[in-house]
Amino acid sequence: MIGFLIRRVGQAIIVLFIVTVATLGMVHLFPGGPVRALLGERATPFLINYYNHLYGFNQPFYVQYLKWVDQMLHGNLGFSDKLNLSVSTLIAQDLPKTIVLVLLGTVVSLLFGIPLGVYQAVHRNSFADYVLTGVSFLGYSTPVFFLGIVLVDWFSVDIHLFPPFAPQSSSVLAILGQPRALVLPVVTYAFLLYALWSRYMRSSVLDNLVQDYVRTARAKGASERRVVWGHVFRNSLVSIVTLLGLSIPTMVTGAILIEVVFNYPGMGLAFYQAALNNDFNVLLSFTVLVTTATIVGNLIADFGYGMLDPRVRF
Repeated sequence: MIGFLIRRVGQAIIVLFIVTVATLGMVHLFPGGPVRALLGERATPFLINYYNHLYGFNQPFYVQYLKWVDQMLHGNLGFSDKLNLSVSTLIAQDLPKTIVLVLLGTVVSLLFGIPLGVYQAVHRNSFADYVLTGVSFLGYSTPVFFLGIVLVDWFSVDIHLFPPFAPQSSSVLAILGQPRALVLPVVTYAFLLYALWSRYMRSSVLDNLVQDYVRTARAKGASERRVVWGHVFRNSLVSIVTLLGLSIPTMVTGAILIEVVFNYPGMGLAFYQAALNNDFNVLLSFTVLVTTATIVGNLIADFGYGMLDPRVRF
């Protein structure tokens, strides 16, 4: 157990090192350099040299990297000149709102995707299975921003059932206090993930239904409900645990597009605006944040294997 944890943490540090080096390197790919991109085409050479010295871009790359990492380890994520705000303050303000959107959408998608995936497997090749498969394929193929626009057109413009924009409040409690405005963003996000959970759950249940332990349980007289929900269901959840850890980048990417479509004031919208404004400090911090969350998610998924399936050992 301890050896496994040490190996996984070591791998995580290596991955984080590679990603941070690549991320900082990509900042230098801005046309004319990061400072030119930040200040604009009319910036004078004196001003560019001043900001290069201020941010340390006139130093060797390894020196820039070490200083940047040292600042992050001390909680200093830089300053956004476009917003006149520290990046740490920006993340503290906007990240909780994105977490609310991601958690609500993920929970809704799991509540629908897992049971329907089991139902499809048990009733495979039935009419309902074909219909739900078509819905899943629609979820796979439809761009999330297009789905959001369609839902706004149907439920906001045509029948005026829900607001076309997400809650515009600055606090999480105020956002949760406007549930009608959250419906369309959450449904859009949930539909993005529903297709993933339902298809993998269906495939995993089908794989487990032909295993020897299922035939043994049936031979002992266990009911079909007990076989499916008492034996097959738990083993089939291993694939979902895997996907939850691996899908964090997809979740965050989907949240960015949804926040842009519904003008949701979260970290995704802040990242999008930072990309438009070449605000590299925000881009760097958000990328490292997502990478760290992905690594932690994979580590949690590895531990989840052993909890759900006794055949898996650390």
